Amino acid sequence: MGAWNNLERLNIWSLLRLACRTVALRWQWQARPPNSRLWLPAFALRCWPMSSAGAETFYLRTRNARKIMVLDLGFLGDTVHLLPALWMVRQAWPQAELHVAVSSHIASIMNCVPWVNRTWGYMRYPRHATLRENWDMVARLRREKFDVVINLNGSDRSSWLTFLSGAPERLGREPQDGGPWFWRRMFTAHVRHPTGSETVLLQRCHCLAQAGLPFTRPEFHVETRPTDLAAAELTAADAATYFHISPFTTADHKELSPAQLAGFLGALRRRFPAKRLVLTCSPAARELEKMKQLLALLPEKPWRVCAGSLNLEQLTAVIRHAAIHFSGDTGTLHLAVMTGTPAVTWFWPNPGLRQWIAEDDKYPVIVGANTPGQAFLTGVANDALIAAAESVMNLV
Repeated sequence: MGAWNNLERLNIWSLLRLACRTVALRWQWQARPPNSRLWLPAFALRCWPMSSAGAETFYLRTRNARKIMVLDLGFLGDTVHLLPALWMVRQAWPQAELHVAVSSHIASIMNCVPWVNRTWGYMRYPRHATLRENWDMVARLRREKFDVVINLNGSDRSSWLTFLSGAPERLGREPQDGGPWFWRRMFTAHVRHPTGSETVLLQRCHCLAQAGLPFTRPEFHVETRPTDLAAAELTAADAATYFHISPFTTADHKELSPAQLAGFLGALRRRFPAKRLVLTCSPAARELEKMKQLLALLPEKPWRVCAGSLNLEQLTAVIRHAAIHFSGDTGTLHLAVMTGTPAVTWFWPNPGLRQWIAEDDKYPVIVGANTPGQAFLTGVANDALIAAAESVMNLV
């Protein structure tokens, strides 16, 4: 057991080292006389399918694929912004069995996507996958015998899993720095698209268009169930009668101070007296304590408070039926975009924020500042948030 525990401490680069050995063996095999090549294990040969033609003919080569994996391994925002590209894949291969791999802790969000046949969870949080888990993932991928694996992530981890999947056709998005010198050899086709030029969801759709897939306007096509809404003691009749507020993020510097949050909620009540307030937070101990502190500052308890009691499907249903969603830079904003719910958000000065904000008047963003010596976000006036809410309400 001691030896195995040592192996457990290794990360994905153990796969890299093994794969490099496999590549070296293949090159040695190619250099040997034909009558002496039988020594190479068949597994090594299958790990490196020969490169095919370029990305422009990828779709033509794979139109008859019967089983497809979209391997992303992303967190909540990544997964939500993958859905329009995933819908393009579904439309391009309507006959195929479609699988997707995402981070295991948010895999349940895919229950809202009934047109995906199977969702795979991959351990990324609260810890990284162990060597054993990585090898299990490789073994499962190879057993499925996918015709196509698509990777629009480009990370080292997802690229190596794609390479080792055994799929005869593998489409990858080239990292912005080009990746290691052997990166292109890991895929049978690759595309390149700049980051920062447009939203992440559009970037991924345009990557697929480069590979020959018919481009479609970004669409999410998600579903929620009445039972999910009932978990918050809501019904469909409550739709658009309440505001949803997700007051916390993962760090203080992305959040409004408790005093400002309390003042903002009071201002919302006064400006929109017909709208009731629904507050939610995650089950993390940090957020539960913050919710307790916030509620103590409010003169009147909100209509509904779901402190860590909702799963992702239930939270999605609550956000979908809200008149407006309010939050900082956190995953619930992506759920609002996914469900088409208008959202007013306050952001810390994140250089990459425009990649994650929908280009739509329904999603105004107030960007604050991280002032030295201040624990919380500054520069976001409650009056500006109320004005943004008014502008959104005028659009509905």
